Amino acid sequence: MAVIELTNLTKSYGKNRGIEDVNLKIESGEIFGFIGPNGAGKSTTIRTMLGLLKPTRGKALIFGKDVNLEPSIKASIGYLPSEVFYYDHMRVSDLLKYSASFYGKDCSKRIDELCDILDLDVHRKIEDLSFGNRKKVGIVQGLLHEPQLIILDEPTSGLDPLMQKRFFELIQGEHQKGATVFFSSHILSEVQRLCNRVAFVKDGSLIQVASLAELQKNTFKRVLLEAAVPFDLDDFNQDCFSHADRTTTGVHFIYNGSINDLVTFMQRYSLTNAEISEPDLEEIFMAYYGGEASK
Repeated sequence: MAVIELTNLTKSYGKNRGIEDVNLKIESGEIFGFIGPNGAGKSTTIRTMLGLLKPTRGKALIFGKDVNLEPSIKASIGYLPSEVFYYDHMRVSDLLKYSASFYGKDCSKRIDELCDILDLDVHRKIEDLSFGNRKKVGIVQGLLHEPQLIILDEPTSGLDPLMQKRFFELIQGEHQKGATVFFSSHILSEVQRLCNRVAFVKDGSLIQVASLAELQKNTFKRVLLEAAVPFDLDDFNQDCFSHADRTTTGVHFIYNGSINDLVTFMQRYSLTNAEISEPDLEEIFMAYYGGEASK
């Protein structure tokens, strides 16, 4: 049984962009990456499947159940939203104890462990915390009950590099203990570091779901061509080419298409050198989104 199963999940905001017909299945034990630029529909998808937003149509099942009909399954989910908001006058310790009280078990030891890993001072008031420390509170809050499913929406924003490293180690540790992880981000290096399989979301719709290995080996190629005569970049104004740019002696680009067609294309030139290699996830991301990725 899939841990997450979305079927034609749609959330419409009228003229504003929502999500449309999102179909996705995530199996137990996966670390799944959900990739897209800001505004692509990542958070809306997460909030709708968690029942925080009412879907316009379609359905979302978690552990085979609809959270809107069986809210008790939320006890098995740890959720870190992209933005965290708390009662400012509460102390961190009080907030975490209050959060733990919903799960009907003693989470004090786990809270202590998580706060130690993240170097979080539980005696401070929320209003005195930086954005990064508030994000740490959200991480502890999402993990203190040792959930079977961990849903992370842009989790590292506000964390310094040391804390990011500790966070990744923490999530990998939870995964090794059996948790399934749904990781939403626009930071490609994070997704490439953690995830087994990824989905690209654009304008509220999924445009590709694949393993990292499939993306890198079966679809996209990084190509460098060199010739004695300069290339005309207009020759690369086709859908299968992206991010074509001149080098000192040639041109480099990302190619998405048949290798046989690429070889035929290359035969048009008197080449002095040709290199074909595997792109990293960021280059694949840019091939999908172009200039939108930086927005």
